[in-house]
Parts: sequence; C-alpha cells; structure tokens
Amino acid sequence: MIEAVGLTKRYGAKTAVHNLSFQVRPGAVTGFLGPNGSGKSTTMRMILGLDMPTSGRVTIGGHPYHKLPNAPRQVGALLDAKAVHGGRSARMHLLSLAQLAGIPARRVDEVLGVVGLQDVARKRSKGFSLGMGQRLGIAAALLGDPAVLLFDEPVNGLDPEGILWVRNLMKRLAAEGRTVFVSSHLMSEMALTADHLIVIGRGQLLADMSVKDFISANSADFARVRAPEPESRDKLTAALVEAGAQVLPEPDGALRVTGLTLPRISDIAHDADIRLWELSPHQASLEEAYMRMTQTAVDYRSTADRRHGFQAPPPGLPPTGPVPPNWGEAYPALPGEQPNPYTTQRDSKDVR
Repeated sequence: MIEAVGLTKRYGAKTAVHNLSFQVRPGAVTGFLGPNGSGKSTTMRMILGLDMPTSGRVTIGGHPYHKLPNAPRQVGALLDAKAVHGGRSARMHLLSLAQLAGIPARRVDEVLGVVGLQDVARKRSKGFSLGMGQRLGIAAALLGDPAVLLFDEPVNGLDPEGILWVRNLMKRLAAEGRTVFVSSHLMSEMALTADHLIVIGRGQLLADMSVKDFISANSADFARVRAPEPESRDKLTAALVEAGAQVLPEPDGALRVTGLTLPRISDIAHDADIRLWELSPHQASLEEAYMRMTQTAVDYRSTADRRHGFQAPPPGLPPTGPVPPNWGEAYPALPGEQPNPYTTQRDSKDVR
C-alpha cells in the first residue's frame, strides 16, 4: 500500500504539492487524475524517492522508498518511456536493470514476451516508436515482479490494440492483489480501467473515492428532450417548468431536463399536444464529472481567437459572427448535484 500524509513540495516560492494525504490500496486500480501542472508527476516522483518532500511523508508498505530492501523487486514504475539509452537494444536495457537488482536473466525474456517486444528484443531502442517505448517501459516496471506498480500515462502512443492490452494488464495486476497506481488524462480509459480515483488540482486533494461515487457527486442525471419547432420547444419548456422540472437548453437545440421522470415528461408533452423527436435518459460520464470538478483548478485556458470572422467566408457560405463572450463556459450548475466534501473555496494565493 502507498500512503501519503501531509505531503508538501515547494520549489522556491512555488508550491507544487500542498498538504496531500491519501492511500492507494492493493487489489484495485487507482486512477490519479488532475489538470496539467496539478502536481501529479511531482507526487509520483516523491513516492519513488526521486524528489524529497518539503514536509510530510510518503511510504510504501510502511517504509520510505529509499529504505525498502531491494526496492526494484518491490516497486515497479513507468514515469518516462524515453528514459532509455538509445544505443542499447531492448534486451540489453532490461538485462542491465535486472543485473543491478539481482533479477535472473531469464526474467528479461519473460517480460519482453509479456509486452510483445520479443521480435524486436535485439534492436536498438533509438529506432522504437513512442508506443514501442511505452511497452519497453512497462516491461522494465514488471521486471522484478513487484507488488506495487506506478504508471504515468501508460497508454501514450499506443494503438487501440495496445490500449486494450494495457487496460487488461492493469486489471489483471490488481486482481492478483497488487497495488496499481495509474496517472492518465484519458478519461474514457480511466472509466474503463480504474476502480478508485484520487483527483488533485493545484497540488491539493479534490477527491478520493470510487469512480461511481465520483460521477454521482459531480454530476446529475438528466433527460434529453427534443421538439421539432422552436415554438413547440418554448411551449414544452414552460409546461415542464410549471410541473417542477429544471430545464436548460443544449447547444444543438435539445432540452436538458432534471427533476422529472421520462414517463412524466412524455405525459406532459402529450397533454400539451407537443410532438417529440427525442426523449432519452442521459447518465453523466467520468469526463463530464471530472470537468465539473476541476474547472476552477485549470491553469491554462484557451481564449477566443480575435481574428475569428475577420476573413471573408468562401463564396456561397453565410458570414460568421463573432464568438459569443461566454464561449467555453460549459458545465453550468445542475440541480440534483451532490455537494463534494473535497471541494472548498480557496484563496488563489494559497497555492502558487
């Protein structure tokens, strides 16, 4: 098990991680999420003893990484797939790591087979694609058959077959009782892989809960309703609001309705003599819940291009107007969302 208590890391006046406490338990895949610059990589480096905390502590199995006997046989990690000498073959790279950790040479060929690199084992790694480099990094992490594994963006550069393979590998490792800690920006993949989530923003803990609880706490299920004409849509909106629903317009002209069941919405439309083109339930995705949770913890935001609309459109196309001022401000607060115990109002001066 990995345990962090009051973990803080400062670089001069900049605080990368602030008072971070969490546990990563064995037997489950724990996803580690957060925007760019939130402190994920710094946290992983502190877990592995590559950076020392300014205050607080982090332990693996009750011990700091540098005090673990033969740590490579207890902890495996993939932080940077490019951290390989390009002149070495895949096999020689793994063999040198095995010799340093006292791991039998036969294990090198075993992990090369596990990651699918046995046919290129004697080729120099400088010719490897990004996906091949990821596979080699995963092989290095598995080399000592460790009980604790950390992966930073393990599917980066992999094709769909490789992504599926990594997903199944993570699940299998966790099913064997290992501690698996995975950092990723791919929400769709985390939704399929992770059992538990630790989410940080600007170096501070935002959430520590199961995937199911995280989605429930940061989203609300709703119904999508579409009527054929604007007049009928306005009439339907008024009828639904009168019945106690909360209604928000969608960009494509549909309505987002909360507070009423689908049969009730259908009855209201029927009573108002409104024909429906769509009436469908919608359950929030992990991506939607994550975006709602972290929207105030993002350091880098795009703005509208001021040149948008300056150039004349091609012949036959209508002119485009300016981007509305609230472009990009998605995720309005929805009725029915549960308050998240980790979300608090913070002074932006607290973490720099």
